[in-house]
Amino acid sequence: MTTDTSAQFRTDPPSTGDERALLQGFLDFHRGTLLWKVSALSGDELVRPTVDPSGMTLLGLVRHLTEVERYWFHLSLDGRIDALKFWTDEHPDGDFDLVSAAEAEADLLTFRQVVSESDAIARGYDLDHEFTRPRGGPDLSVRWLYIHMIEEYSRHNGHADLLRERIDGLVGE
Repeated sequence: MTTDTSAQFRTDPPSTGDERALLQGFLDFHRGTLLWKVSALSGDELVRPTVDPSGMTLLGLVRHLTEVERYWFHLSLDGRIDALKFWTDEHPDGDFDLVSAAEAEADLLTFRQVVSESDAIARGYDLDHEFTRPRGGPDLSVRWLYIHMIEEYSRHNGHADLLRERIDGLVGE
């Protein structure tokens, strides 16, 4: 079944404009794609693994991408120490593994809030601003961060496509 309700969740990125608008537009498009893929599903459906042998779920992807937003924008770029919430030393894959149907709505709200905060943080830095992530490595630019986030969402939206199709047959780009 192909249902195109994507316009409720995403807008096509601009095809012209300055670099920041293009990067933000593509990132927003992919964030919206994730929200489209999880839309109109129950908590039970959001936590149902559907592609054996993987235990990955749609809610796990939402929680993982929430942590990715927190790690890169909140912790690495802006230095917020209390950024990560879904995983612990005891449960390093807690974003994926500790999903609960009862918490689905709250987790989706958290995702939206974290994305909004990430955008506010990013607006405070020039694309050429350099930072180093907490575990070290080379200096990275905010420009690199946008490109990395677009890549991260693109990859996981591919997973979301497969998971959603197995739940109710919904397909679409």
